[in-house]
Amino acid sequence: MSSRMRNPPIAGPSIAAVVGGETEAWYLNMLKRNEKDIRITIKPEIHSKKSLKDQYEKVVLDLVNKEFTKVFWIVDLDSIIKETREAPRGAPKPMEVFKNYRQTLIEKYRNVTVIVNNPCLEFWFLLHFEKTNKHFNNCSKVEAQLKKHIKNYEKTKRYFTKKNDDIYLKLKPGFFTALENAAALGNFDERNPNKAICEMKEFFFCEELRNYFG
Repeated sequence: MSSRMRNPPIAGPSIAAVVGGETEAWYLNMLKRNEKDIRITIKPEIHSKKSLKDQYEKVVLDLVNKEFTKVFWIVDLDSIIKETREAPRGAPKPMEVFKNYRQTLIEKYRNVTVIVNNPCLEFWFLLHFEKTNKHFNNCSKVEAQLKKHIKNYEKTKRYFTKKNDDIYLKLKPGFFTALENAAALGNFDERNPNKAICEMKEFFFCEELRNYFG
């Protein structure tokens, strides 16, 4: 038996991120592609067009007991606000369902962090260029503002992943500005869910990544 077989390598830290769409997955994959010094596995788990329940169960039933040292649930709040507004009378309100899920994760799962972006991840992109606490009531309005800074911005895989000119590289010069601007907004407030929020700092400042980004 070889020494390699007798002494298997110790697995390093690994991070899973449950995301609601391709935008988050493309961005995280470009982070992995460009930050080659990060010796941590980052695995986006796409749950596009899945219900809150599906996403929550993906976290607690599928990921927390696997090999991941940290699990993030990255939530675009605009869709929850919209679904809450449109919920039939007497039906469970998606916002209340989300608050309950979030509280359960905080209380029971130490290796899980819920990240709230209101309205969406593109607000994080915008904070690389300007400091704002404006509440955009949908992602399209954030994208329109973002295009004042990135003229050719488009929400496509080809654009996000273009070699030597991907979304992460476009944003990187303003990264620490974005962290400061996001921190200035504070954290998600259950009593004021319409408040502009970006909690991406929780991802970059987690124990596994803070040495790279802190």
